[in-house]
Amino acid sequence: MATLQLGSNYLLSSSSFSNQRRICASLHVPSPLGAKTVSLPKLPALIKVEELGLKEHNNSDGSYTQPHQPMTADKDHDRLVAKLLAIAEAVADRAEMHAIIGDQRNNWNHLFLHSINSINLTASLMAGISAALTVGEAAPHLPAFKLSSVVLFTAAAGMMLIVNKIQPSQLAEEQRNATRLWKQLERSIHNTLAHREPAESDIEEALEKVLALEKAYPLPLLPEMLEKFPETVEPTRWWPKIQRRGQETKKACANGMASNGWSKELEEEMLGIHRVLKTKDEEQYVRLGKLVLDINKTLAISGPLFAGMAAIGAGLIGSPVDSPVPVLVGVVGGALAAVVNTVEHGGQVGMVFELFRNCGGFYRRLQEEIESNLRESEVEKREDGELFRMKMALQLGRSLSELKGFASYASSSLQDEDLKEFAGKLF
Repeated sequence: MATLQLGSNYLLSSSSFSNQRRICASLHVPSPLGAKTVSLPKLPALIKVEELGLKEHNNSDGSYTQPHQPMTADKDHDRLVAKLLAIAEAVADRAEMHAIIGDQRNNWNHLFLHSINSINLTASLMAGISAALTVGEAAPHLPAFKLSSVVLFTAAAGMMLIVNKIQPSQLAEEQRNATRLWKQLERSIHNTLAHREPAESDIEEALEKVLALEKAYPLPLLPEMLEKFPETVEPTRWWPKIQRRGQETKKACANGMASNGWSKELEEEMLGIHRVLKTKDEEQYVRLGKLVLDINKTLAISGPLFAGMAAIGAGLIGSPVDSPVPVLVGVVGGALAAVVNTVEHGGQVGMVFELFRNCGGFYRRLQEEIESNLRESEVEKREDGELFRMKMALQLGRSLSELKGFASYASSSLQDEDLKEFAGKLF
């Protein structure tokens, strides 16, 4: 018993000793040298459910459920984005279609050019051979060569009439410019989605631009093909009509600097640029377009006329036998028809005319952009003045310092005949 009691006392003392050591260890934790004491802020014991944006609903099992939050704003945003993406997809498809058709019509121009020239020259050669067969033992072969020459000249005249009507080089230029503008519209839509929240006005504006582009550069060849020989020459219009906010151009910045980057000096610059664009740049390209159109009309009439005269001359070879006039008309007429066809379609006169119309339209659009800003009497509703000035300089191919020189052209005392400088330097 003594031994058992001694053992139990020993175990009890050992247990208490070890408990004391554990308590000491938990109270005196050794810390590394140089450590600083960090005091933590007091956290609230309870977090209210309302602070989490939750509202408790009493269920049968005592749990709560989160109420449904309205998603109207997000749905409207997603709907607008989906609409703009659908328009952008359609615009990208149109750009691809115009690019393909542009290549096709450019191939038309080359194929018709070389084919018609080959036909005219071959027919001229046959007409010359027919003249050599009018006498001698080869006279029985005359009708075959003469008839072949007439058929070829007639075919060439008919083909030239069709090709001169549709002007393949001009068609190709229309599609090239349309492809560029469709791609530009696609980029503007993606920029809208990337940099700001879309609005309903963005949808309407994009649709208006799509319709304006379709009207300016139609895809079908017939019956919606643009008139290749219009009575009056007007700059091409591929943008929707800009809404006018006032009846006349106003100067909203009477004194000094106004808000939104506009100032009296900037308004004077824009008025001067507008006047020069209208009086010099646009007028120049309209005038050149009229000149090229007249040249193209002359060539379009002369080519089939020469080929038709050559067909008549080739048909009259050998009657009378000694007359050189039919041979002369047939051979020379065919050669002249080939020359005229080469000048008209090899020189792509129709493309040059379309290029001048597009250049005139480019400057007309800049004028309307200036007008739409200056006619807004509330400066805050205008486009940012400094940004607009920089965009205008880039589109005209000029530096910002060069634009300051146009302020003097805004003066009414300066006559239009005194304007010697053009606003645009790009073309």
